[in-house]
Amino acid sequence: MSNLVQKFQEYSEWRKGVARALTQYRAWISGSDMADPTTDQRLARLLELLVDDKLSIAFVAEFSRGKSELINAIFFADYGQRILPSSAGRTTMCPTELLYDDTIPPCIRLLPIETRSEAQSTSEYKGQSHVWQVLPLNISSGDGMLEAFKQVSLTKKVTVEVAKQYGLFDEEDPDAALEIDDDGLVEISQWRHAIVNFPHPLLKEGLIIVDTPGLNAIGTEPELTLNLIPNAHAVLFILAADTGVTKSDIDVWRNHIGSGPGRMVVLNKIDSMWDELRTSEEIEQQLERQVATVAHTLSIDAKQIFPVSAQKGLVAKINKDAPLLARSRLPPLEYSLSRELIPAKQDIIRAQLESEIQEITTAQHAVMSARSRNVVEQLLELKSLRGKNMNVIEHMMKRVDAEKKEFDASLIRMQGTRAVFTRLSMEVYTSLGMDILREEIRKTRESMEKSYLSLGLLDSIKHFFAQVRLNLLTSNKKTDEISEMMVVMYRKFSTEHGLALSAPMPFSLEKYIKELDAIEVVYHKQFNAATMMTNTRVALMRKFFDSVAARVKQNFLQANKDVEAWQKVVMTPLEAQIREHKNQLKNRMQSIQRIHVATDSLEDKIASFESMQTDVEAQKQTLQQLEQQLHGALHADLSALKAAA
Repeated sequence: MSNLVQKFQEYSEWRKGVARALTQYRAWISGSDMADPTTDQRLARLLELLVDDKLSIAFVAEFSRGKSELINAIFFADYGQRILPSSAGRTTMCPTELLYDDTIPPCIRLLPIETRSEAQSTSEYKGQSHVWQVLPLNISSGDGMLEAFKQVSLTKKVTVEVAKQYGLFDEEDPDAALEIDDDGLVEISQWRHAIVNFPHPLLKEGLIIVDTPGLNAIGTEPELTLNLIPNAHAVLFILAADTGVTKSDIDVWRNHIGSGPGRMVVLNKIDSMWDELRTSEEIEQQLERQVATVAHTLSIDAKQIFPVSAQKGLVAKINKDAPLLARSRLPPLEYSLSRELIPAKQDIIRAQLESEIQEITTAQHAVMSARSRNVVEQLLELKSLRGKNMNVIEHMMKRVDAEKKEFDASLIRMQGTRAVFTRLSMEVYTSLGMDILREEIRKTRESMEKSYLSLGLLDSIKHFFAQVRLNLLTSNKKTDEISEMMVVMYRKFSTEHGLALSAPMPFSLEKYIKELDAIEVVYHKQFNAATMMTNTRVALMRKFFDSVAARVKQNFLQANKDVEAWQKVVMTPLEAQIREHKNQLKNRMQSIQRIHVATDSLEDKIASFESMQTDVEAQKQTLQQLEQQLHGALHADLSALKAAA
């Protein structure tokens, strides 16, 4: 088992452990009298986050660099043969995602290339099952799977005009004429995108493998440029050890990948340098020189570059040949990938969970503390009535009644604040709503259609980004207003009624503004005034805008969901303590009233509250234990978890 596979399985065990602890915590809260719908929804959302957690690795290279073979060697060697087609020439003609969805049977879904003529992105087509061609995948037959996978490499011949319409033929390219055959036709991929639903153990656990076509496709397929590559947790950029870095390699590295976390360079096919006329020292020195040259050219640390032989590594794993596997240098790449990728992904998920769990547990603690304090106060109040006459009891009833009236008056005043909260909450959507965004997209497309010059197109898109950013900033100001109002309300109730309230949950749309900025940067890298002087590039620019629109829609959709979720939970801690305080005032009044009617019930009430105090202390201990289990699961060591499993 490779180190990467082992680490991923350890990560999977960690997620399962956290999910178990969360499930236990949620079950106890639901079974207690502390449950409320909002808290249950928040816990359910955290469990969904763990279940839906994905980790993607993208393989990027020019054709014939051995991408598919490297995927076979790292992930599919246990099948005893190649699963992805790998041969001389181009075997991956369209972007291919390998993943697993247990709601549908194993299959290959293929998006026809003709969809490039429509104003929809690949992401939008993913929700339209009728558009895709579906081929069953026989997972019991390695040969059958290999044949099915070969569909990804199918091509077709089309006219130059059709290829231009799809954005797959650049007439301004000096080498464009070489792509046209004797019949005046151009060879293009038969498919725009492929999704392989395959029940591999790692894919079942949430791994997504992205196999890209040649580097030229990165400039023509928006899904790669704007979504799959930027959002990948790791990108393996594959070069040939004998050729090093070409000009097209440099362009793709600078414009689409770049150095950073999870970005690695693989110098593949080092076996081509295994020359029997050279000593092993000479071969090693040659490799070191090549690594140094690549590091200098790409401006990265030599530690990010991994010389390997994917083909020899695959053969070594299938034949269980340890010396050949060591010589292929595949294990160091797998180890580095697992060491950098898995912990970074775990840290991201842990941080998301921890902040949310902290807010939930703090609110639950506050309610439990308030309950404990109220029980103690009532117990002391009842004990103070021993031996007291009716006048004292009546005075106490008046005091509790006055306290209740004061609290009710605060609740009435709170209704006014709640009305302001509702108004501001609605105003957030006047600039964040999906209908507003759709209208901006429609107006931009209309403006682009009217413009035949590249500068006019650039201006239309520049205006689109500016308007969408303004909408986000406007909504962010509204959420700031809500936050400030909630801080005042929390402080007021804490001061006036002794409620143990911490500051309300903060919120900001800043991350969605940064996401929009990132989308705009990618777009402008792809298109600028200098590169926009051809008809083909103008057509491609319009095609890219479709993907930009889809990506911005996703950004806004998530922002809407998060704003809605925040609006639901921001008042929850306050409402929970108000509910608790109101119940305690009611119980105090009822207790004193009963004692006023029958003084002999005082000792019974004291005994009842003493029993209640014991129950509350037991609840506090159970809650603390469940929180400790959650904390332990979140911070569990991965390797220890795997050993325990």
